[in-house]
Amino acid sequence: MSQVTLLDEVSQWNQETCQQELKTVLPKLHTSKSELSSIYILQIITSRFLPHLSLSELETGCFSTVLPKVVKVFASLLEEISKQIGGLSSQNTELHVLLRNILKMMVQTLESLSGCVRHVCSFEESVSFDAIRSLSSCILRVLKDTFQHCKDSEVMYSGRLSLVGDLLQGLFKEAYSLQKGLMELMDKINLENTASEEEVSDIVTVIHSLLDICSIISRLDIALHANTWKFIIKQSVKYQSFVEDRLHHTDIAFSLCEDLCTSVQNCLELAQQIQQAGLQEIVHCPEYKLFQKATKMCRFFANTLVHYTKFKQHDFKILSKFHIFPLSFPPSVCAPSVPSALSEELRVAVLVPMDAMLTQLLSFQPFAESVLDPDHSDTEFCLPQCLLLVSVLGKLSSQPEEALRLWSDGSQFSEETPRWSVFEAVLHSFRRCMLERAVPVWLPGVMLRGQAQGRVSLHQYVCVHMCACVAVLPTQHFAPLERSLLAAVLQADTQTAVLATDVWCFLQILRSCPGEGYQMFHLALLLRRLLFLMTPKHQVEFVERFPPAQEENLCVWRHTLLRCLCTEARMRVEEEVLAGASVVLQELQNSGYRMGDIPRLNRILGCVLMLMGGSNLQAECVGSSVKIISQLWSRMSSNQVQVHPPLQCTVKLLLSISAVLIKSVEPHVIVQAVSCLSGLTIQKCPDDLLLAALEFLASLGKVFISPSIQCQVLPRISGLFNGLLTHPSWLILHHVLEAFGLFAEITNHEEVISQTLSSEEIKTKVLNYLSKTVSHQESEEARLERLKEWRSIIEKHCEQMESEDNSPVHTPLTEPCPKRARQETKVEEEYERYLQTAESALKALQAIVGPGHNPSPPQWVRTRIEVLQSLISQINTTTVEQP
Repeated sequence: MSQVTLLDEVSQWNQETCQQELKTVLPKLHTSKSELSSIYILQIITSRFLPHLSLSELETGCFSTVLPKVVKVFASLLEEISKQIGGLSSQNTELHVLLRNILKMMVQTLESLSGCVRHVCSFEESVSFDAIRSLSSCILRVLKDTFQHCKDSEVMYSGRLSLVGDLLQGLFKEAYSLQKGLMELMDKINLENTASEEEVSDIVTVIHSLLDICSIISRLDIALHANTWKFIIKQSVKYQSFVEDRLHHTDIAFSLCEDLCTSVQNCLELAQQIQQAGLQEIVHCPEYKLFQKATKMCRFFANTLVHYTKFKQHDFKILSKFHIFPLSFPPSVCAPSVPSALSEELRVAVLVPMDAMLTQLLSFQPFAESVLDPDHSDTEFCLPQCLLLVSVLGKLSSQPEEALRLWSDGSQFSEETPRWSVFEAVLHSFRRCMLERAVPVWLPGVMLRGQAQGRVSLHQYVCVHMCACVAVLPTQHFAPLERSLLAAVLQADTQTAVLATDVWCFLQILRSCPGEGYQMFHLALLLRRLLFLMTPKHQVEFVERFPPAQEENLCVWRHTLLRCLCTEARMRVEEEVLAGASVVLQELQNSGYRMGDIPRLNRILGCVLMLMGGSNLQAECVGSSVKIISQLWSRMSSNQVQVHPPLQCTVKLLLSISAVLIKSVEPHVIVQAVSCLSGLTIQKCPDDLLLAALEFLASLGKVFISPSIQCQVLPRISGLFNGLLTHPSWLILHHVLEAFGLFAEITNHEEVISQTLSSEEIKTKVLNYLSKTVSHQESEEARLERLKEWRSIIEKHCEQMESEDNSPVHTPLTEPCPKRARQETKVEEEYERYLQTAESALKALQAIVGPGHNPSPPQWVRTRIEVLQSLISQINTTTVEQP
């Protein structure tokens, strides 16, 4: 009897005949060499003979022989569709019928496999993997191919999808039912402690195969996707003792995280659609129901991740990267704008379970190494990374010592995977949040008496949580904390340095900090905060320990605030600083004001300027300070100042001191100061000198310029303002407008204002500033893009500053080389100095004896002037006679 005849005959048998002929016919059906007929044979076996096979006979008597052929046939059917699909059309009837028949055959195959599953499930006795090994393998392969075909159908069939759409729907429905049945069957299986190696391998294969299917069906059906994940995690936990070291945990975690991220992104897209629709009643729109479903999936995946982290022996590095992605919605500046209510729903769905997962992961070294990796450089996620680290800080106090050491100490040995301490990582991530600080973003404040303190800045948010962690940190972990804070104080970003000073107070390093760079400035911020917190007794002890009379301590005092000191401490500081200034000036005068001594002068002038920051300055302090600046202004030559940076620093300090003491400064000193400024090429001056000059110019509005010196001062003031109002830097220009506005508001010399506003362009700038007129309103998008560009510039600037600071080459300040161009020799310097002094004195004398002065000078003054004229003639004759 041929195979075809046998199949036709068997199809007509009743169940009794099938049972009687089972042992004879079944082997004949297994020996079929036609692969195409294997699907029909499976149908016959499923409907006719399967009910008469015992559980122990299924694998060897049926599944192992027939099902491998079914897998091959099913794959060949899909391949045939791929070859023929290009010619499918409503006119090509023959091909249309062929493809529909192929799809029907595929549906029938799935139906037969479902019949096999139902039959196995009908047994009351326990099922082992040995009984269904070939069945599960066949079903998983067929399901994967089917779901992939359904996923690709929209592209594959293109505009011809309607010709086979009904069958594709039936195919997916049958595959859905088959997978559900397989998972129910697998739930009935229980591995014993004596499970064989082959059985363990079977369950691992099932889990990995379903993981592959998950990646295919993620966008096909939400319910099937969720149920598949539930099964994967359930089986992984159920057989944890068998499979823990065999599963591809990284792949599973990666897929879970990807699905979570996809669901979050789906939620954000739906929320954007709702916002763009401008609906007032969000809860009644159909998009909101879709949003709720997507949010439910987010919650499911987040909770599944938490459940999955019960495994102890696998690498969770991938989780650290995807843990921060769901945080990339508001307040992140990179997040899309969505309604706050929807954003909050999403946050609750994701962050609550993710927070629980974080607690479970803190003791895993791979996770800590990934989060604390110094090579993290993704700027887009800098805020989520910062918030993740802050969350870690809040959980460390409840962790065992081993976990605390893992996070707080950083890597200790070269053979370890490099990792920061959590304190370093927090401060570094905060530094990178330059855009978020500029916008700024706002975060929920801490709970106080059961209520949140509203919204706070990122600085305050990080500071509060970091201080809370430090408050309960065991003392043995203080060393890495202090190193981290010190490094933050000494890096280039000022706001990060301020954050570090908020957390930690430290002084001793100030005295050994080299130069006048940003490190000194940041440490000075720390010192000022510290002094304000000291008691009067401790302030006095501080002065005794770091007496201003010792020059090595001047770097400490020039950066403090005098008003923060108690009366006793303040008086001692004033006395020692002024006494020290007198000594330095006398020694400089005796040495002929050598250029190499100017930095020493600048250090003491910095301390004198510090005294000017006090309140209710004593008359003695004011008088001594005025004498100091009067003596120095008479020696300032604009030609030398333009060339020598140390002298530029001197002029900067003199300008700032003079601005504070302007009402006590004598007229001839004002002439000298303004003359020196006018002689400088403003566009080539450093920014800090320009800012000090603006401070001084603004202060001139407070005084009435004597008529005797108005012709020497007022035109120069207007000339300086006029030149500065065309400065190319918008930042300097803003300060110029501010200074000019202050001057114009209080001055009695209105002619300076009119002379400054010499052009329509300058007049427009000033009027727009004073009237607060905005010429161009920047959009939020443009502002954000501008801030992003600035972030890159500022980061490069900070990196350059730090790389220059770390350079081992430091050129010491020495006397200017006499061979360099445009620099005077020592003798020429003396000529310049003495002539400058004489010129300044004569100009001052001219101011008080000139025309209009009443009363006229006494006779002895005229006699002395004649003697001076004779002396000048004699000097002039001597210089001409010399060869």
